[in-house]
Amino acid sequence: MTKQFYITTAIDYVNGQPHLGHAYEKVITDVIARSRCCLGQEVFYLTGLDEHGQKVQQAAESSGQHPQSYCDTLAADWQSFVKKLGISNNDFVRTTDDRHKEVVAEVLQQLYDKGEFYQDEYVGFYSAKQETFLTDKDRNEEGEFDAIYGEVQELKEKNYYFKLGQHQQWLIDYIEANPVFVAPDYRRNEVLGFLKNEKLEDLCISRPKERLEWGIPLPFDPDYVTYVWFDALTNYISTPRSSNKEAELWPADIHVIGKDILKFHAVYWPIMLKAAEMELPKQVLVHGWWQKDNQKMSKSIGNVVDPIEVIDEWGLDAFRYYIVRELAIGPDGNWTDEGFATRYGAELANGLGNLINRSLSMLNRYRDGVVPNPHDELAREATEARDKLVEQLRANELQAGLMTIWGYIARLNRYVDETAPFKLAKDSEQAERLGEVLYNLTESCRFLAVWLQPYLPTTSKRIMEQLNLPAETVNIAESGWGKLEAGHKIGEPAALFPRRDK
Repeated sequence: MTKQFYITTAIDYVNGQPHLGHAYEKVITDVIARSRCCLGQEVFYLTGLDEHGQKVQQAAESSGQHPQSYCDTLAADWQSFVKKLGISNNDFVRTTDDRHKEVVAEVLQQLYDKGEFYQDEYVGFYSAKQETFLTDKDRNEEGEFDAIYGEVQELKEKNYYFKLGQHQQWLIDYIEANPVFVAPDYRRNEVLGFLKNEKLEDLCISRPKERLEWGIPLPFDPDYVTYVWFDALTNYISTPRSSNKEAELWPADIHVIGKDILKFHAVYWPIMLKAAEMELPKQVLVHGWWQKDNQKMSKSIGNVVDPIEVIDEWGLDAFRYYIVRELAIGPDGNWTDEGFATRYGAELANGLGNLINRSLSMLNRYRDGVVPNPHDELAREATEARDKLVEQLRANELQAGLMTIWGYIARLNRYVDETAPFKLAKDSEQAERLGEVLYNLTESCRFLAVWLQPYLPTTSKRIMEQLNLPAETVNIAESGWGKLEAGHKIGEPAALFPRRDK
């Protein structure tokens, strides 16, 4: 049985509407998933929703709904959002699905039977907003809890605990022996710094039903429900297991997550898997956050970027291009409306769009749209760019990959200026040279369509349609020069990114 390339996003907490950060995570994961398809791998892409916990219960109560009805309404919005982004996900998990709940109960029972849990009384502080217990170490210099924790209440209650601490040294050794497990490097160093300098406390994995009903009951004690993070992380294994695809999918190749949930994925999750005697994922790939005009996005300030509004105004591929081109996976990014409009105009409309349009228009005008005899003047440069792109895609260097593609676009625009086909067309003695130039340009357009498949899937298909070629997945690594045959008749060019005022 062939192991598929299994990639996931984090599952989003269903206590509000999706924003730019959610869109970014889904799009970069989609680009990775599509790129692996275009490199000959079979891919399974999972995304979904985290629907349990106190915040959901409270939000449902305040809106006068049952938590399940509340989740169902929001889930429809999130699924529509995924569709709007053109995401190629194979499944969409909801933690309220029976298939998920059954696997969570299985894992909990397995760990309980192995003696990984114990019951103890907790006396301390609890943040309902972050759904986490706090200690005095979480206080600031003034002795107060940070505002991110919201209202903090003092608690005294019995709960079940997972023996997290006993695995601390094992995890340090594992991360040091497997440097690609957390990427980028500075995120791995962050995890190691935490593990080497802080004592890893045991993890509370339950909440009493009298305080929280909206969760998966513990299979060994029905008076408790499962802590939301233990429930949520299990989605990565519950989907493969419940669909009888565990052998094909697990271990996951990449979990794509935001930097705010690094500890859960790089500390709690690997220890949970080790205790359950399951293989660990190959990589946790951590991205940064977006700001708007160098400020944190906030509804109260009014500087929130609505991805749906941007897509409706500028088009899906323009949105996908900007967020991948503007921000490499790892650091934080800064959205500016002016920057978006500038990239659209310079790089999409004038760069890619104008190149495709004038190349195909010249072939139609000077050769009735019929491809001339093959010529390999640009073959070496195209192949070098292709090989560089393949290397970058395999390393998940998505921004660098776009820069490689646009480097070749710039080369093609210079090539038009250097060869001046519109001048060659006026001299009958230059007919053969004109044919050579037109072939190099048209074949380069085909190359660009192939390279853009993971990034701008709609644009890639439109270029293929204008070339009158089938819009099917083409292996980027195997797309050699000269596949466009003499005598092939292309279609009519049309503007890919219409020029527009800012």
